Amino acid sequence: MPLLMIDLDNTLVDRDAAFREAASAFLGAHGLPADDLTWLTTLDASGYTPRREVAGAMGQRYGSAVPAPDIHTLLDRGAADHVILPGPTRSALTRARADGWTCVIVTNGRVAQQETKIRRTGLDRLVHGWVVSEAVGYKKPAPEVFEAAAAAVGATFDGAWVVGDSPHADIQGAVGIGVRSVWVSGGRPWTEAAYRPTRIASDTASALGHVPAN
Repeated sequence: MPLLMIDLDNTLVDRDAAFREAASAFLGAHGLPADDLTWLTTLDASGYTPRREVAGAMGQRYGSAVPAPDIHTLLDRGAADHVILPGPTRSALTRARADGWTCVIVTNGRVAQQETKIRRTGLDRLVHGWVVSEAVGYKKPAPEVFEAAAAAVGATFDGAWVVGDSPHADIQGAVGIGVRSVWVSGGRPWTEAAYRPTRIASDTASALGHVPAN
């Protein structure tokens, strides 16, 4: 069965929405200004800002008003505790498996956090496997991450596709290993000149629908 490699954060699950929800609850629990939600989400940058930098900035901003363990709990578990798998995405993933695809999640991040998201949403029962960058020692778009995904399920890149929301991590990663891709745009325009996805879809359910049946 051909390989379908799918990103996790902001592709299969809305990681940003989950973080916003967790951050809003964090601010409320500590009596902090609700307007700080914009500052926190900007600082977080969809999870791309290193955890240590986020924790340091929050510690400097809030000082003794917020215990350090509470900050670490937000950063370690906040998004993971609030993610959901949308119904249309679940259905599209189920159809992809029925169409003969070997589905593997390929995600950057820390193992504990990403596996919590996968299990919390039931994705562990919908895919054939997953690979987290921390466990591999490389981050997307490095080919080693995708190679580890193929090895995890005994597949090759022959006929494989990559689906993801990040031009750099997902689409450039697909180009680097010579496979086709679908970019989940979320309404954004494509701006990269050096490479392009094979196809573009507005959301993940549509993206999975763009991958031809086998």
